[in-house]
Amino acid sequence: MVAGRSLGRRFGWLWAAYAVSAFGTRLAFDAFPLIAVLVLHTGTTEVALLAAAGTAVGAVVAVPLGPWVEFRRKRPVMIATDLVRCAALLTVPAAFALGRLGFAQLLVVSVVVAAADIAFTAASGAHLKALVPPEDLLAANGRFESTTWTATILGPPLGGAAVGLFGPVLTVAADAVSYLLSAAVIRAIGGGEPRPAGTGAPRLRARDLLAGWRYVLAHPALRRLLLNSVLVNGLIMAASPLLVVLMVGRLGFAPWQYGLAFAVPCLGGLVGSRLARPLVARFGRHTVLRTAGTLRACWSVGLAFVPSGTAGLVLVMVVEFGLITCTGVFTPVLATCRLDLADTGLVARTLAAWSVTGKVTTAAVTALWGLLAGLTGLRTAIAVAGVLLLATPLLLPRHAHTPRHEREPEPSGA
Repeated sequence: MVAGRSLGRRFGWLWAAYAVSAFGTRLAFDAFPLIAVLVLHTGTTEVALLAAAGTAVGAVVAVPLGPWVEFRRKRPVMIATDLVRCAALLTVPAAFALGRLGFAQLLVVSVVVAAADIAFTAASGAHLKALVPPEDLLAANGRFESTTWTATILGPPLGGAAVGLFGPVLTVAADAVSYLLSAAVIRAIGGGEPRPAGTGAPRLRARDLLAGWRYVLAHPALRRLLLNSVLVNGLIMAASPLLVVLMVGRLGFAPWQYGLAFAVPCLGGLVGSRLARPLVARFGRHTVLRTAGTLRACWSVGLAFVPSGTAGLVLVMVVEFGLITCTGVFTPVLATCRLDLADTGLVARTLAAWSVTGKVTTAAVTALWGLLAGLTGLRTAIAVAGVLLLATPLLLPRHAHTPRHEREPEPSGA
């Protein structure tokens, strides 16, 4: 986690809640596909459906949640979504114990968890903006980013060991408990939270559902950042399952070697998240955003040329370390920029629209790249994703947008 001056006790509780749930989620990494394969003995099609449809359908279900979150106190929403995720996940070990676990239940639970994830993200982002002074938002987001990468380094190996000893169902129970602990920690934040101003309408209106998208698409900087973000994430994630097949299936890497090739480079995320704030202080937010956003697009094309043996393992580690380091710098700066540019009354809807767009796009691009790999081959499909990534920096904002707290006040009487 990032060292630095304290951001206050209440932020500390919020950070702790994030850390608990992040470690729980990474501990249960790939638990549902493993349950589908090892417990339910499903085929490749069902596993792919679970991974893609669960996320995509959950994102669609979450569309009304952005406006719903916007006009409610954020901490109760965060606690409620934590409890929903906990309850949904606990149905899996309960059904397994009763001998009633089925594929349909896994799919429903994945949809519920995906929708609750989006609602929680929208609420926590809006709450963070209200909790932390604008000049400290980058430090706060940097700490969240470092926690994400720490959990990514430690969680999957520990989760893999737990799966080997106790089975994948137990890791789902551990993930559920992490959400319960997160809810308890959020409740400990304490302090008053004013009720947001309502819309004046007796119920949610249809126009409220698209307010987040209207705002983002009308804002020149946010529009470019959204397009860049969803395309980069989609193309990177689309190549991931293809790389599994290439390395483990075609090149003969052992599963532990594949895991090592992606675990070690996650240290770059810690490095990048620690560098984000001093780099912004020295070069400015816009310069860092464009530079890191450009550099992170330059690595993935190298994955199309992975050879077998030690050289291939080293190549993957180098490429992933560079990619993840640049991402570790870019992500907290992006998150800070997004919070700063979003109007106070639209933060939750902006974040929800962002999350929904990202999840649906990633699911669609992943499915498309599976078809492309079937037509052109694994290396060609990975190379195409890498080449397209090289063009994504063109979508980054061309001009700096000064944060509100840094703007010169207008002269009185002007």
